[in-house]
Amino acid sequence: MGTRPDILFPLFAALDTLPGIGARTAKALAGLNIEVPRDFLYTLPHSGISRQPVESVTQVPLPATVTVRITVRRHLPAASKGRPHRVEVEDAGTRFFLVFFHARGDYLDTLLPAGQERIVSGRVELYDGVAQMTHPDHVLRLDQANDLPEFEPVYPLTQGVTQKTMAKAVAASLQRAPALAPWIDPPLQAKRQWPDWQDALTLAHHPKAMGDLAGGAPARMRLAYDEFFAHQLTLALARAARRKSPGIASKGNGTLTDPVLAALPYRPTSAQLRAIGDVASDLASPGRMNRLLQGDVGAGKTLVALAAMLIVVEAGGQAVMMAPTEVLARQHYASLVDLAAAVGVRIEVLTGRDKGAGRAVKLADLASGEVHILVGTHAVFQKDVFFQDLRLAVIDEQHRFGVRERMQLGQKGHGVDVLVMTATPIPRSLALTQYGDMDVSILDEKPAGRKSITTALIAATRLDEVMAHLARALENGQQAYWVCPLVEESETLELTAAEERFKGLRARFGEDTVALVHGQMPPADKDAAMAAFQSGARQVLVATTVIEVGVDVPNASIMVIEGAERFGLAQLHQLRGRVGRGSAKSSCLLMYTAPLGETARKRLELMRETEDGFLIAETDLEMRGAGDVIGTVQSGLPRFRVADLETQSGLMEVAQDDARALLLKDPKLESERGQAARVLLWLMGQDEAIRLISVG
Repeated sequence: MGTRPDILFPLFAALDTLPGIGARTAKALAGLNIEVPRDFLYTLPHSGISRQPVESVTQVPLPATVTVRITVRRHLPAASKGRPHRVEVEDAGTRFFLVFFHARGDYLDTLLPAGQERIVSGRVELYDGVAQMTHPDHVLRLDQANDLPEFEPVYPLTQGVTQKTMAKAVAASLQRAPALAPWIDPPLQAKRQWPDWQDALTLAHHPKAMGDLAGGAPARMRLAYDEFFAHQLTLALARAARRKSPGIASKGNGTLTDPVLAALPYRPTSAQLRAIGDVASDLASPGRMNRLLQGDVGAGKTLVALAAMLIVVEAGGQAVMMAPTEVLARQHYASLVDLAAAVGVRIEVLTGRDKGAGRAVKLADLASGEVHILVGTHAVFQKDVFFQDLRLAVIDEQHRFGVRERMQLGQKGHGVDVLVMTATPIPRSLALTQYGDMDVSILDEKPAGRKSITTALIAATRLDEVMAHLARALENGQQAYWVCPLVEESETLELTAAEERFKGLRARFGEDTVALVHGQMPPADKDAAMAAFQSGARQVLVATTVIEVGVDVPNASIMVIEGAERFGLAQLHQLRGRVGRGSAKSSCLLMYTAPLGETARKRLELMRETEDGFLIAETDLEMRGAGDVIGTVQSGLPRFRVADLETQSGLMEVAQDDARALLLKDPKLESERGQAARVLLWLMGQDEAIRLISVG
């Protein structure tokens, strides 16, 4: 399996083996991400031009692209430098001119000899009532008429690459595309009426009409499917490899989980119980768990995580819970410590703040197994941190936590099970793409007792009303967040915005009522300000977006977001989720500066209408596109050339089912279809997958 199959070699040759491509053009093509002939096959035309011949330019409303048979009457060379060379021609209905700038007369005489017939095709416009075609796209002899397609594809271009170069290179690459054994499931192909791979390429590059350029055209659907299928096959192989890699079976007996769940003041939701069940069966199996726990803001992920950790402790192991920041780590610790202590389970917290003797005691107790659960930041990776028997890692907020950290974690214990929690609802199509190698549990119900939040849109000019609303709430002993927008261009501007607002609120509500947090503060000051707000010593917290993830202050019931039109949907949803955690009725005020653009207005209205994070995430995807939703830089999203994640998410689901079904029947891809799928993986450059098969 280690080498690319011979049949694909011509598609992975150097670009300069194609006609019309030299070193300079090859370099320019990098701008279109074209590095080998195979890339031309997957660079499809984005529009087309009809070249259907007409009798005369008089039959077409101008300006338009026209293909017509003409007789050359006479040449009118340029009168002076910089003037055009004009050629008078006649079609079946009228006389008009072909116009050429900077062209050599002798070349034009050979191209268009007087008295002869030619077929010309190009854009015709009217000048002073006379039709003229400037620089025809095509000038053909009558015996070449069939060389001109009736509908000509138009390819994306980059500096230094012309349509002619593209068309020629695509044609040559298509000739190199071999007949490959089918990797697609035959019933699926028949049901969807998709063409075979070779035919799909030919059809996609030779559209007959505009409709053939749409994503829903059968040839394009088929090629998009192949991309999705190769990607999902890679993820499914990674998942299978991870499941095969030995983990430790941790079977709980309920002695700790049962009393903790029974002692809760509310009944867990059925979604929570389902997720706990999923996790328990993963932990009990000998393979390694790799599960994503996806839950909307306040859906109760922490409870599922606690149950998972208690199961491991019941089985005689230890667990670690990782949070992205010190504030969050201490908060998780605070929310878990009493529940655990009630059943005799010892939890400790370890962050960069722990130093000296206190830290040494924690580490000694961790190594001897006296500490059952450790909650912490990246500090838990330090070299001197040893566990007696680490079996489970719970990781909060996936996107801040790379694969490298997951591996470091693996070094702290053997076959550690991993549970990743994210509070960012991810649209299903993106979850499949990003986390397709993981098993997913979704918490889609609000826990009992969570209040709904009233959201209002308020123009910035009504600041006085907002202040009055805030004053009433503070008198009732409630707390509030006031979020100032990050000003992209400059951190200093962002600071002045937050600091000005901080000063204004302090002047209005008193020195010791308001705290300030922003990204430029030393971590210790930030922690102190957050702690003062959490303990209730400060009633208002003015902040830039540093508070969006996970901060829990049940007494905070008002969220004011200034410049709300500048925030993305996901961010607004995360911020709003910081309130509504206690018994008081909560509100979120979205302040905007008029006039609002169309998109911004849609975003804010959606926030007012729904609290359903998954609906918000789907809409966000439609409005912004996949790369933006997860942040293109660290999106880790594969680059699909034909497939489109936003409009073809259903196709991605079919591909995932198909890939998993194939590997279930043929885990080593040795059957006929399995062998064909291996060729597809090579064709799509999925070297990672190929390595997994050869190792597997």
